Amino acid sequence: MEDWGDGWTIYIWLISGVSILIAVVFGLRWAARNEQFDEDIKYLVFDDNDKDKMDPEEFKKMQAATKKQEARRQELLNERSKG
Repeated sequence: MEDWGDGWTIYIWLISGVSILIAVVFGLRWAARNEQFDEDIKYLVFDDNDKDKMDPEEFKKMQAATKKQEARRQELLNERSKG
């Protein structure tokens, strides 16, 4: 290492930075393909017993989000059983 002289550490930092950026791009692609950016996912922690704790509008959103996610889950299970 002493034969390399000064300035070689910048290349390690550059390689590390590029590696991190590539990992971020792959992570974002995976998240987009696996429906990880759904804002309504937060409603799935609630159920019908939480109606008195929620606004009527939020409760409707919760029911719609739950119905949508259950349909998507069934669709994925059907695809998995066929494949």
